[in-house]
Amino acid sequence: MDHARIVRTVLGVTAAYLVALGCWLGWLVPLTPPGTLPVQIVTLVGLFGTFLGLGMMLAQRPSRSDRRLRRHGLEGWANIEAVHPLQRTDHCTEITELDLELVVPGSETYYGSIVFDVEPVVKPRIAVGGTLSIRVDPANRDRIMLCL
Repeated sequence: MDHARIVRTVLGVTAAYLVALGCWLGWLVPLTPPGTLPVQIVTLVGLFGTFLGLGMMLAQRPSRSDRRLRRHGLEGWANIEAVHPLQRTDHCTEITELDLELVVPGSETYYGSIVFDVEPVVKPRIAVGGTLSIRVDPANRDRIMLCL
């Protein structure tokens, strides 16, 4: 999860909402018929929640470069040589460094490491001697993505 993107999204939606609220209070409230103020407030709060939810859904999507790597990256596999747990997070996952032997068909084997947020559901697959599917950027072999 990219916390920075979510924070930027929440701040952006909130800023846009405050601008819309200011416009509504300054220009539209005096022009509306009497008795419609509660409906307008409920509508504004509902729109804020809707746009906040949509923004957070879009913020959780992988970045454009990650989507491009998933589509056009070279397929390969990684043999796990060492697992180094670094830190537990507050959302039941564990930041872990993996030392990998990276194999991409058509090129020579190389070694690298990746820091990965291991979820409890994939923890059994992350063990020394295990094999994971990967995608490698053809232009930069140091840029890899684990495909779990």
